Amino acid sequence: MNLHEVFTRFPDQKACIDHLEAIRFANGAYCPLCGSMENVRRSNLKSRVGRWNCHDCKSSFNVLSGTPLSGTHIPLPRWFAVMALMVNAKKSLSSHQLARDLGLTQPTALYMQERLRAVMASDQAGMLAGIIEADETYVGGRPRKQNKRDDSPTGGQGKSDKTPVIGAVERDGKVVAKIADDMTGKGVLNFIQTAVSPAAQILVTDENKAYRAVRGMMAHSVINHRYEYVNGPVHTNTIEGFWSLLKRAWYGSHHKYTVGRMPLFIAEAAWKYNHRKDGCAWDSFTRALFA
Repeated sequence: MNLHEVFTRFPDQKACIDHLEAIRFANGAYCPLCGSMENVRRSNLKSRVGRWNCHDCKSSFNVLSGTPLSGTHIPLPRWFAVMALMVNAKKSLSSHQLARDLGLTQPTALYMQERLRAVMASDQAGMLAGIIEADETYVGGRPRKQNKRDDSPTGGQGKSDKTPVIGAVERDGKVVAKIADDMTGKGVLNFIQTAVSPAAQILVTDENKAYRAVRGMMAHSVINHRYEYVNGPVHTNTIEGFWSLLKRAWYGSHHKYTVGRMPLFIAEAAWKYNHRKDGCAWDSFTRALFA
């Protein structure tokens, strides 16, 4: 959904609330705090559109209660516009650009983006199966000079502050990625056990020795990048493609990630990759608000 469609379909607060209630309360309104169906809609005062009273726990709630957008004072049409811009930005969107596009302050734009990225982080892929590719990369620091293939933490430039990221992708499926706290065999095995189903057909990696730890868990094939990049079905091109999207967001839009915020940026890239085949990613996102 583009901005024109958002502004046309959702011109005011009530239109936005009606749309969200149709998703969350499709089987009847319930209290997000206690789960009770015994509630009643409050009279729609101008400043309190969409409030409900629960008869059991005596609380007041609205359709956003219990979500990352709970308690917001920013009008929902503005939130809907930010959602549209974010889910349509393949290489992400900086808070400064978002602020310019929608007439926000930069801190407000960043606050809204972080709330929406939190929704994306809660809507990640489950256990991967089939043919799986796993790999690691390093994000941050200074961009590498020329077209060097060295993807070490220093990128061949000496000391750097790059952050290791590990990921796994199912061929023609979804991706799981996170900051790598431990790139030893033990850390890699722990990641694979949490991201990949034991019933997976095969795990394909590069020659990094840390991946040897998975051999007792599943079939494992290695592509040695010192000699070749593809050997029939044995390659890591799919996960490399995801890394390129993640890094293009960093190079082209954000330029710098703090380690504390990086998990949300990774979650955003993974969510967009996992929903790349959706007919309308914006609809997928609004449903994810209540997942």
